Amino acid sequence: MRWFRRRRGGEADENRFTKPAVAAGELALLAGRTFAALARPPWDWRSWIVQMERIGVRSLTVTYVTTLFTGMVLALQAAYSLPQIGVKYYIGTVVAKSLVRELGPVLVALVVGGRIGAGMTAELGTMKVSEQIDALRSLAVDPVRELVVPRVLAAMLMLPALTLLGNVVGIIGGLAIGVTVLDLTAGFYMNDVLTSLSLEDVWSGLGKAFVFGFFISVIACRNGFNVTGGADGVGRATTQTVVMGAMFTLISDFFLTQLFHLIF
Repeated sequence: MRWFRRRRGGEADENRFTKPAVAAGELALLAGRTFAALARPPWDWRSWIVQMERIGVRSLTVTYVTTLFTGMVLALQAAYSLPQIGVKYYIGTVVAKSLVRELGPVLVALVVGGRIGAGMTAELGTMKVSEQIDALRSLAVDPVRELVVPRVLAAMLMLPALTLLGNVVGIIGGLAIGVTVLDLTAGFYMNDVLTSLSLEDVWSGLGKAFVFGFFISVIACRNGFNVTGGADGVGRATTQTVVMGAMFTLISDFFLTQLFHLIF
């Protein structure tokens, strides 16, 4: 009995260490198959547009609310902190730089990515447990081309677009605080924003959002395809997608920040 318990424990430890490697391999294979399918015509434009509407248009409200109050909080903190060191006229710089380069893409990826990732996993997971994906294979239809490519492409395109719109809304939120709390003029604030921002800042933030969209969508599709166990399995896969998507977003943000500082 002791030997049996030790062996069971050893197998559990082995699974614990090999499972992340297996997941990483599955993500890499799925990404490769996705890009290979994307490179081969014909393309289903209608499916792409449907996914863009689901991911982009339906996420506008949560994006605006998140970035608006983030910009307002940044401006409010700057309004309380900068006068203590004798500088109170750089709120526009603080809000714009922080949002465009860092907080905008990361917060949009975390909030919107959690929403779209969970939705993708639940949808594909339900198709998996109801054997709809197996039905596609029996009809000689590639599930990756039919189901994964539109979602990955839509996420990669829509997340930068949402980030750009969210940055604008966040800067406007900072403007409201700058005008009402520090009695700055709107012209002075916007001049500070436009002077401090550069195209490198904008491209850095959009590049991060592009990569975040890719990671979140591939993780969501992989987890959806691997669902087992009915409705309970769909729930576990959805939770796993949100957690993995957030972790990949934060980890990759560190390396992307270093990369873009070297490039720009």
